[in-house]
Amino acid sequence: MSFDQEAHDAAMRPLLGWRIMTTRASKQSGGLAAPLRDLGADVTEIPTIEIRPPKSYKSLDGALRKIATYEWLLVTSANGAEAVFERLKKLKMSTDELKHLQIAAIGPATKNAIEAQGLQVVVTPEKAVAESVVEALRGKTEGKRVLLARAKIARDVLPVELKKAGAKLDVVEAYETVVPAGAKAKVQRAFSGKVERPDIVTFTSASTVTNLLGMLGKDAEKGLRDVAMASIGPVTSKALADAGFAPKIEARAATMQSLVLAISEYVHKAAAQELLKRLFPGG
Repeated sequence: MSFDQEAHDAAMRPLLGWRIMTTRASKQSGGLAAPLRDLGADVTEIPTIEIRPPKSYKSLDGALRKIATYEWLLVTSANGAEAVFERLKKLKMSTDELKHLQIAAIGPATKNAIEAQGLQVVVTPEKAVAESVVEALRGKTEGKRVLLARAKIARDVLPVELKKAGAKLDVVEAYETVVPAGAKAKVQRAFSGKVERPDIVTFTSASTVTNLLGMLGKDAEKGLRDVAMASIGPVTSKALADAGFAPKIEARAATMQSLVLAISEYVHKAAAQELLKRLFPGG
């Protein structure tokens, strides 16, 4: 292969030779794995969370049936948005019945999922974290009836702070996350030393962090040594740092595109540093 061809391949596939493991839920995994593969990475998909319907839709369905009484709708993930629209359809309700609402979405992916249904999102904070949602809603929800649709297990920042701000808040469970069957054995094998470990592991939520570390248990420190952690954003990064695995990569925005870009930049920098070591071996 000519030098020009090698240079072209390196430019078009900058992640060539890098092993990357994704931990995203299986139905969403392709949105991250596919572009990484397109850029040359050797990708292993081992979902550490699975999105499931809640044990009961009673609270969500009840809230949707009386949606006319609410003034605000807050949705904290694309999964939550998907659940809301699925239940609307199941209840034979139209999205038109939500058009009177002021809608807040925690990040761009959630906003896109909502607006794809023909609704307008009026608040999307700069950072996709609960604290930023609270700040963006400051002064807007006092005395207002607010519906918050979220996962079964979630941080309490939003409900606590909204109630402090005077919102008349109802919180409903739209979905839950669980550890997928068979994931533990796959994760343990990936870091056992019997196969080549990933160079980078991606995390798209605090749950993906908690679950992977739980699967590795006491072997986490040894298994993840010299593996670069790639995080979707500040909350996920904090979960990693709190567990002693501060990420080397963090997306600027909570999107798959931004995470892929951050990984590419990290790899480019690592390659440049390795080249400099070869060129200047004495330091």
